[in-house]
Amino acid sequence: MIKYNKLIRDKIPEIIEADGKDYKVKKLEDDEYLKYLNAKLQEELDEYQESGEIEELADFLEIIYAILDHKDISREELEKIRKEKKQKRGGFARKLLLIGVEAK
Repeated sequence: MIKYNKLIRDKIPEIIEADGKDYKVKKLEDDEYLKYLNAKLQEELDEYQESGEIEELADFLEIIYAILDHKDISREELEKIRKEKKQKRGGFARKLLLIGVEAK
């Protein structure tokens, strides 16, 4: 048996079974779930950085939504926080790279 020990999407067991294979899964407790969500978030970010594929951003967003659901935070609340931060500090439209800062 190949070992993965990583968070999977809900329909993966059915997909594995339909492929004629056996599998073993474990339902995570809340503290473990958040730990594996965070690991999956990094995994999806790494995959996007390697490939640049928009599909990987969709996976990244799915993990963000799962974290929000776990923390009982609505997407609307996240969007409100994002907009407030953008208003205070700006976005990234100007494509600025900070080279350094020197005290006067």
